[in-house]
Amino acid sequence: MGSYIYELDAHLDRFLRSASKARITLPFPRSTLRSILVQLTAASQCKEGTLRYWLSAGPGNFLLSPAKCPTSAFYAVVIADVVSQCKNGVKVITSTIPMKAPLFATMKNVNYLPNVLSIMEAEDKGAYASIWVDDDGFIAEGPNVNVAFITNDKELILPSFDNILSGCTAKRLLELAPKLVKQGRLKSVKTANLTVMEAKGAAEMMYIGSTLPILPIIMWDEHPIGDGKVGDLTMALSDLLWHDMVAGPNTHRICVPY
Repeated sequence: MGSYIYELDAHLDRFLRSASKARITLPFPRSTLRSILVQLTAASQCKEGTLRYWLSAGPGNFLLSPAKCPTSAFYAVVIADVVSQCKNGVKVITSTIPMKAPLFATMKNVNYLPNVLSIMEAEDKGAYASIWVDDDGFIAEGPNVNVAFITNDKELILPSFDNILSGCTAKRLLELAPKLVKQGRLKSVKTANLTVMEAKGAAEMMYIGSTLPILPIIMWDEHPIGDGKVGDLTMALSDLLWHDMVAGPNTHRICVPY
């Protein structure tokens, strides 16, 4: 946004944790990877869009073992795109596609087949996307986003990150949302296990993700959430994140030397 990369360090730290879980050795130290991403953004002259990057075991053969790969490979690309606040609500469904096991769900990786099938299932049913429910009956996440709820008691609740991806934007929202508690608009902010019944009884519901940053959800499995309209507190949270993206502290916004 503007001349800044939002939440680069948080995303890069998660990237490195995921690489460690996947047992992929870094081709460069963290500082070099960070410098590459900032320099790439500057060279692109793109001031609005997304920065995407990948790490692989590197060139080799078509076997499963990476033993013959001489070195890991780092790829990055800047994609120009218009970024704006989402103000219209969407419909979602409960996904019947099995979600990833915790080992894979908690690391950022390119195994997106379950995510893709989940999105396609939702689109086939006229919905925007879907919600995964874990084997214990608790709300998990969306296809590549976190999900959050505002209860009728004005509590902001996000599902625990124990078995799902710890979204950088979701974690930042948990840091920002207490501002609404101080204003008396929210009662509390927390992560917790939520059943489907509890979640569908929420006053407001939303997706949270780095490209959204918040997308209101107004209907789930043809069941209206709250009054079936975009909630005021959802938009207040969206405003908090949006302001943080465009004018927040430099600890979360990295200046790009264009």
